[in-house]
Amino acid sequence: MKNHFYPLLGGKPLKQLHAISTGNQEISEFLEKMKQIHMHLDYIHLRERGWTAQDYLRVIEKLHKMGVKLNKIIINDRVDVAIVTKVGGVQLPSHSIDVTKVKHHFSTIRIGCSVHSVEEAIQREEDGADYLLYGHIFSTKSKANVAPRGLKSLRNVVRNVKIPVIAIGGITPQNVKSVIDVGATGIAAMTGIFLAKDAKRTVIEYRKFLDAGNGGNLDEITS
Repeated sequence: MKNHFYPLLGGKPLKQLHAISTGNQEISEFLEKMKQIHMHLDYIHLRERGWTAQDYLRVIEKLHKMGVKLNKIIINDRVDVAIVTKVGGVQLPSHSIDVTKVKHHFSTIRIGCSVHSVEEAIQREEDGADYLLYGHIFSTKSKANVAPRGLKSLRNVVRNVKIPVIAIGGITPQNVKSVIDVGATGIAAMTGIFLAKDAKRTVIEYRKFLDAGNGGNLDEITS
């Protein structure tokens, strides 16, 4: 199967922008923001524990009618919804079905795994994950009582796996470059996008810094 996770520009992999739904917004509000920003995003993660399967189907249909390609949509945890709707993939949190079992039954689906350590990252790659979501990198209100893992930790994960690593947690347009410089394939944002006063302007800012990212000296990162 063709790996859509490496979009190219002039032969060079592009840095990716993933937007993750907050789990706290009304469907109508989420869709309204999507109308403004979907064209600037590489992937849209639907992470809504309160949604029914019918809610997912309805939102995916509306996104598709809006012009969002199905391969840009990633479903959190709900493998059944991802399979039925033929979207771009499924994101498996640590409490979800084991990636090996999903791959065994659905070998062509793209699977992302959420990881929090180098050891976990290596294991998920061996299990068959196609990409990793790693964090949280910087301090964030959503994990106020948990210390951030930092850039050095992110660099260590990137160096120990061959699959793409998407960084998440406290990432703003202003610190995107530092994340890309340690080798991350891209960044994911949740409240940074959906709770921003101007979501469209914020996404364009993220996009600008990602498109400018051209790597850096990994050995310069010390924290």
